[in-house]
Amino acid sequence: MAKSRKDNKGRVLRKGETQRSCDGKYVYTYVDPEGKRRSIYSKDIMELREREVKLMKDQLDGLDAYAAGTSTINFVFDRYISTKAELRETTMRNYKYMYDRFIRGGFGKKKIAAVKYSDVLQFYQHLLKEKEMQINTLETIHTVLHPTFQLAVRDNIIRVNPSDGVMTQIKKQPGKNHGVRHALTVEQQRAFIRYIDESPTFYHWASFFKFLLGTGCRIGEAIGIRWEDIDLEKRTISINHSVVYYSREFKEHPICSFAVSLPKTEAGIRTIPMMDTVYDALQMELDDQKEHGFNETVIDGMKGFIFMNRFGNIHNPQAVNRAIKRIYEAHNAEEVVKAAKQHREPVIIPHFSCHHLRHTFCSRFCENETNLKVIQSIMGHANIETTMDIYAEVTDTKKQEAIQNLAHNLDVF
Repeated sequence: MAKSRKDNKGRVLRKGETQRSCDGKYVYTYVDPEGKRRSIYSKDIMELREREVKLMKDQLDGLDAYAAGTSTINFVFDRYISTKAELRETTMRNYKYMYDRFIRGGFGKKKIAAVKYSDVLQFYQHLLKEKEMQINTLETIHTVLHPTFQLAVRDNIIRVNPSDGVMTQIKKQPGKNHGVRHALTVEQQRAFIRYIDESPTFYHWASFFKFLLGTGCRIGEAIGIRWEDIDLEKRTISINHSVVYYSREFKEHPICSFAVSLPKTEAGIRTIPMMDTVYDALQMELDDQKEHGFNETVIDGMKGFIFMNRFGNIHNPQAVNRAIKRIYEAHNAEEVVKAAKQHREPVIIPHFSCHHLRHTFCSRFCENETNLKVIQSIMGHANIETTMDIYAEVTDTKKQEAIQNLAHNLDVF
């Protein structure tokens, strides 16, 4: 028989109760509806137990409110997310972050049974107009809201999902395609790489950006690539993991750190043939590191990462995007002056992020390859529709160019 735990006065402590030796305070630890461990404190054991009773009653009242359809969207979301044990830790964290930032403090306080289709539509329009949110960010919001409502439908709390069809309606509205990523043109891509190669300030970024533009890797896959994933002899690259940079709670304060994860989808595990530009970039990087030292970062037991910053650590995705911004801004400023002196139109590089480099690679690939399954395999797209969307965008542009070339060559108009 297990020995009962007692406080310093000899009183038996109940399950979940402890007494701290440092100050004598009593602690009751429990798990909330989100699955998080929580604690309440008191100097008096009887006061603590009164609070325990109230806490249990509040939790039961929450369940009663849910069954009656009078609970808030926040309550149902917390209930929904606590059931998603199959989600990856990074995905779970991202969903909670997006919900807490954009929904919990306002729209999430609404009674779920009172929410109508028009309420969700107005909320999404508010995010687009007032918060200037991009469509692809709004789709993430929808990804957490829609199944929250669907859980209430399945539990017979509401009859229909008020978020059904809202994103379709949003996308029909004019000017709502501003979230679509567009690839750099061939001219812009060449200008970007040429400027890095020739810049005394940015040349150390050359091999990393050539790798991104020559493989189509996601940023997490690129910063996590290791020398053992590279076969310079066979000229192949094995994509078998990703590195994520995320915020996590630590002693009531968030800290950021790296972690190794599987690729975004199962299709993300793939082998990419190495084009000459990538081979040369990696060979240059290897020669440089043999002379100046290799990356010694260790993440979740993994080491031997290829790309590193000036401090000898792997790249932070946010730092990569900041570098891109500095590079294209510096290029554009110099290009405007140079073009004016040469009496020509300047090649201006638009604002873009590291994910646009993946989109740019895919667009170049689509321009030169018609087999969609090959493109899908190299890109690691889980869904062929994703590949087809990019292919359709590229071929539409190609059709315009083909007609213009036809008109120019015929010269009969």
